[in-house]
Amino acid sequence: VRVQVCDANTRSFCLLKETNEQKLYNIANELLMTEKAYVSRLNLLDNVFCANLMEEAMKGTFPADVVRNIFSNISSIHVFHAQFLLPDLEKRMSEWSSCPRIGDILLKLTPFLKMYAEYVKNFDNAMELLKLWTEKSPLFKAIIQDIQSQEVCASLTLQHHMLEPVQRVPRYEMLLKDYLKKLPQDASDRHDAEKSLEIIAMAATHSNSAIRKTENLKKLLEIHEMLGGEGDIVNASNEFIKEGSILKLAARNTSAMERYLFLFNNVLLYCVPKFSLVGQKYTVRTRIGIDGLKVVETSNEDYPHTFQVSGKERSLELQASSEQDKEDWIKAFQETIAIFHQKNETFKTASKEVDVEVSAAELGKRAPRWIRDNEVTMCMKCREPFNALTRRRHHCRACGYVVCWKCSDYKAALEYDNNKVNKVCKDCYSILSGQLDSDERAKKKGILEIEAAQFSGNSIVCGFLQYSEKTKPWQKMWCVIPQTEALVLYLYGAPQDVKAQSTIPLLGYAVEDGPRSADVPHSFRLTQSKSVHSFYAESEELKQRWLRVIRVAVIGEVPEAPPCTEGGTEGVEDNGVNNF
Repeated sequence: VRVQVCDANTRSFCLLKETNEQKLYNIANELLMTEKAYVSRLNLLDNVFCANLMEEAMKGTFPADVVRNIFSNISSIHVFHAQFLLPDLEKRMSEWSSCPRIGDILLKLTPFLKMYAEYVKNFDNAMELLKLWTEKSPLFKAIIQDIQSQEVCASLTLQHHMLEPVQRVPRYEMLLKDYLKKLPQDASDRHDAEKSLEIIAMAATHSNSAIRKTENLKKLLEIHEMLGGEGDIVNASNEFIKEGSILKLAARNTSAMERYLFLFNNVLLYCVPKFSLVGQKYTVRTRIGIDGLKVVETSNEDYPHTFQVSGKERSLELQASSEQDKEDWIKAFQETIAIFHQKNETFKTASKEVDVEVSAAELGKRAPRWIRDNEVTMCMKCREPFNALTRRRHHCRACGYVVCWKCSDYKAALEYDNNKVNKVCKDCYSILSGQLDSDERAKKKGILEIEAAQFSGNSIVCGFLQYSEKTKPWQKMWCVIPQTEALVLYLYGAPQDVKAQSTIPLLGYAVEDGPRSADVPHSFRLTQSKSVHSFYAESEELKQRWLRVIRVAVIGEVPEAPPCTEGGTEGVEDNGVNNF
């Protein structure tokens, strides 16, 4: 019997070789195991969720196109994995001892992964449709909930299962990279594996940009469930920032109550734990908008690690679990507030700096900025109010103004659109055709015929207020006290209207802001003889900002712009809209 004796170096090399081969097998086997689980998930999406919803849609309960648009090309993806990739992987792993390689299989089949681009591109639209029809159709919602309650769903929502295809291609990329790290340079499988990785990496680019969105969406879905489905949490514009337990210090005594915070990019949810083993875990007590939010450290002899969160809706004195926890929360709040205001300021600055007017020299040579439909209530040329039947909104392709059909019944060739003939307003037609109407241009504007945007950019204070004259119904108005006429309050239907609906000369009016039984919150009145003008603001802070200006104007003095709050901007903006 011949015994082979190995020295220490040889034994180490043999052990390393054996370990490395085992690692390659483990990676290939993990690819197979995850592929089996993935095919089961695809079957659930294709043959259970999609099939059941489509069966009901064919009865006319809801549109079949809705189901098709939600599930996109999931059936094609399912067929590819169930009938091609998975069987090939199973066959290869059964013969691994004689053919230890996966690169050739992947090289043959990975080009088909390009089909994921369609699914990923449609994903946001699918989530919106799913949310819309779950709210709109009770039967649609019932079918989904019935399937979700089954064991095969593992207590996960349809949205969770639909995330899986988005995340699958990057998973292949990760496993193949790991496989190549363990694969010897001279291995026969290296060339095929490297080529496969190139193809997978290209396919993954369609998914990688969506991964961050889906991870955020996944978290939003989890929070939505923890809150018992309350609130519009699952929204593409919402971004989760931070969550955690906190103690709330009572204002009337020295007790501390357990609470839970969810911080998002535009709102803080202040919640109370429900101590439930399943289902809803928290109840939302208050929503505090990031707009106007302030965070400061506080000193409390009885409670360490405290800080105060103060917003338009509520102020809270909170106690963190440690000094580090407090610092983490304060930092998260400060960064969120800074980013919120940075984006808000950028938007406001852009909206103020955009030159709505196109100069005569540039008219037709560059595309104008279109005024939004909801920024006006009247034709920006003839000043007649819009209505749904006889005076609808149209855009002049030369200046971007919103005009009625009569004022847009002209056509001119526009240079920026390759000299194609476009619909333009009367004024632009006159300029472009060289037929200036000097008589019309010379007409004097009436006292109300000053554009809201012109005043808003040079105002002491401006913003939305609810307005009622005497006993008339409340109406949302864009209110402006211009610097050039500091004793006059102009009332517009919208921020870009070219004519005010009315004006109030403030001199001599009495200001009343004491609460009356019939008053709405944050209201005040201007009274003079038999004239009564009632207003109310979105918050007490906004109301007081207006009153500081009006109280000076009514006595005949020129008011100054009210001081800006921290992180605010000059004037009053309509910041009463949240995404939740």
